Amino acid sequence: MPKSEFIQNLLKALPHNPGVYQYYDVEGKIIYVGKAKNLKKRVSSYFNKDQSENGKTSILVKKIVDIKFILVDTELDALLLENNLIKKYQPRYNIALKDDKTYPWICIKNERFPRVFTTRNIVKDGSAYFGPYASVKIMHTVLDLVKQLFKLRNCNLNLTEQNIQAEKFKVCLEYHIGNCKAPCIANETEEEYNQTIYNIKEIIKGNISNVSKHLKTLLNEHIGKMEFEKAHIIKEKIDALEKFQSKSTVVSPTITNVDVFSITSDEKTAYVNFLKVVNGSIIQGHTIELKKKLDESNQELLALSIVELRERFHSDAKEVIVPFEIDTEFPGIDFVIPQRGDKKHLLELSERNVEYYKREKIKQESLVDPERHTKRILEQMKKDLRLTEEPRHIECFDNSNFQGAYPVAAMTVFKDCKPSKKDYRHFNIKTVEGPDDFASMEEIIYRRYKRVQEENQSMPQLIVIDGGKGQLSAALESIDKLGLRGKVAIIGIAKKLEEIYFPEDSIPLYLDKRSESLKIIQQIRDEAHRFGITHHRNKRDKGTLKTELTEIKGISDTTAQKLLTHFKSVKQVKLATEIELAVIIGKAKAKSVIEYYKSQP
Repeated sequence: MPKSEFIQNLLKALPHNPGVYQYYDVEGKIIYVGKAKNLKKRVSSYFNKDQSENGKTSILVKKIVDIKFILVDTELDALLLENNLIKKYQPRYNIALKDDKTYPWICIKNERFPRVFTTRNIVKDGSAYFGPYASVKIMHTVLDLVKQLFKLRNCNLNLTEQNIQAEKFKVCLEYHIGNCKAPCIANETEEEYNQTIYNIKEIIKGNISNVSKHLKTLLNEHIGKMEFEKAHIIKEKIDALEKFQSKSTVVSPTITNVDVFSITSDEKTAYVNFLKVVNGSIIQGHTIELKKKLDESNQELLALSIVELRERFHSDAKEVIVPFEIDTEFPGIDFVIPQRGDKKHLLELSERNVEYYKREKIKQESLVDPERHTKRILEQMKKDLRLTEEPRHIECFDNSNFQGAYPVAAMTVFKDCKPSKKDYRHFNIKTVEGPDDFASMEEIIYRRYKRVQEENQSMPQLIVIDGGKGQLSAALESIDKLGLRGKVAIIGIAKKLEEIYFPEDSIPLYLDKRSESLKIIQQIRDEAHRFGITHHRNKRDKGTLKTELTEIKGISDTTAQKLLTHFKSVKQVKLATEIELAVIIGKAKAKSVIEYYKSQP
């Protein structure tokens, strides 16, 4: 409910129009900026809803002492205004765009015989700017192609018609080495130079096919005039263009002027990838990182990022490929959610890029600050698994048997998301006869935590049972006997569909297959299975030794061990001749072994 009469009156006065609202704290500082299709509904929801489940929003609401708003015509206008205000005021509770770099542009100078160069500073003098380029490598690839195809001046001479006619200039080294045609001494007309500039603009925009058509026309003209040297030069330029296009084409060249956006996020951060595609070629690509402040949805974050990135990279594409429906209306823009074909491949490429970027950021975090990386995963596990505390200490149990014989169990331990192998334990099942996995699980859980209690050892924050509802219920029997229900969290994980089961909850939880929480649980479960199988195999081998070799009259454990040490297995002992056996254990015992196996069916 509203916390003051002043706020209540403000809420009553809010219009049902689209606009941007600003929250102020007691110091008169903007602490949050938001956009709304309906200001009254959106702003009122902060105060009329129970925010207890969302701690950050609850704190924000408590700090609001004043509300101001700006009316706009459309929801898109609200989104644009919100974006600008966030960048201007950087409110504490708004997402933070982590991207403070100054990106380079390609500038075509507004002058007679324009120069083409790179810059990080935009001067409003009528010059044409293309970019910005998030990848300097891509920008230089384009410029290298331009330099290979065309001869341009790079001097800063004032090439007015009067100065050229007055012969104020002399050719420089660039002319002598073939990099410039010397328009300074009228060796190249302004019309010819401007045609070159037009072609360069087309290449930078990604319209390579138009330039290629122009060059092919020139090629045919030179061939028709028998100017084969000039024709050869043009042919080399066409080949260079086609080589450049083949390297950058990723889908059908019929896809023109399209923007592609994808997003991935975790509890604290979202990552948005942007690709600009012209004539089937990606001419720009960039990923931004957004630090969440409240519980912003992916839909909200993607809409804000679309505005930010299209503005930053000066995109005017009418078609935008996205992974899901965008609530905000963008007049004149057609949002496409592709299901198949080249556009789907483009979206998948963008999604791979954003996931790769996220993984690399997390990897760098873990290298620079391992504790911070661990803390983030533990916080996510706490949220995903509905825990009351971070699971810094996890214990996982798995049991196994061989056709009902040699029942064993294993416990693996993870501390701070990493295996703690010194704490691993094996268990031999003592009280259960026959293949009863449930009873075996009940026994080992009781034995483990009975000992923990007796020796005042630290309890784990999470117990993981390898198995579904049945195994979990068996483990809970022991947890109840020990009085630990509610004092330690316990879950079961079923292998087939990786369902997570909770006590007294018949409906399992399905975590995202890419979830780090699920990966940690799978890792400790798989480690328990591996550790248990190793112990089970050793015990089974010892059981085979005891039931076969030591049952032979006159063969003791020591003699059996000698045979296995030499022959490596019981099977090889069976296949050995009496002479081979006698060398190891003597004639009498060798004869006993041979007669024993002859008597076996």
